[in-house]
Amino acid sequence: MTESTALPPVVDAETWRSALDALREREKAATRELDAIAAQRRRLPMVRMPDYTLIGPDGPVPLVDVFDGRSQLIVYNHMWNDGADWQCGGCTGYTSQFTRLEFLDSYDAKFVIVTAGPIDEALAYRDRVGNSMEWYSSSESAFAADVDAAPGTGFAVNVFLRDGDAVYRTWHTNGRGTEQLSHTFGLIDVLPWGRQESWQDSPDSWPQRPTYSGWLDSPDIARLYGPPPGRD
Repeated sequence: MTESTALPPVVDAETWRSALDALREREKAATRELDAIAAQRRRLPMVRMPDYTLIGPDGPVPLVDVFDGRSQLIVYNHMWNDGADWQCGGCTGYTSQFTRLEFLDSYDAKFVIVTAGPIDEALAYRDRVGNSMEWYSSSESAFAADVDAAPGTGFAVNVFLRDGDAVYRTWHTNGRGTEQLSHTFGLIDVLPWGRQESWQDSPDSWPQRPTYSGWLDSPDIARLYGPPPGRD
């Protein structure tokens, strides 16, 4: 629990409603802008991908088969260091929130993790931290480098569209661009003290700490979520 005496000013209900209404105008404008951005995203061109082969739990898998018959595929490119006890805490924590993805079936879509690490290490780590997503390895192809997530360079989200046996890349983001897929930051941002990170514009005396210091690290994720039922 954060210890702080910082509190918003106390006002009467009418004054509070007026301030909320002023903020709501900006929130609505942001929503309309996000709708416009999504509309522009739907109009992006696409580029055809080579016939990559990834490695899944049962061996080599052509990228087109990762779609599992669906037309659309979201890939989270998970940072990886071969042989490390714990992988990137940000990637581990971020992907831990995606536990119920079956709703994507209704949208002819799928969401998976691809990492450049060896598949055996990747699957063991998945189980260790209790991740419930499907994992694949790009350790034997140029896939990661070709989608702006080369080993040692960071993480990314890429989206693909399948037309028959042809796979096309339609969208990419990284850094804070991945936040839009996350519910965790949205929940934290509506709190009165927000993320409490030093880079944020907050009132004087608001609790603040170094960036990332409030995030759960990989060992925390493993401790909280453990191996899920049915996985040894």
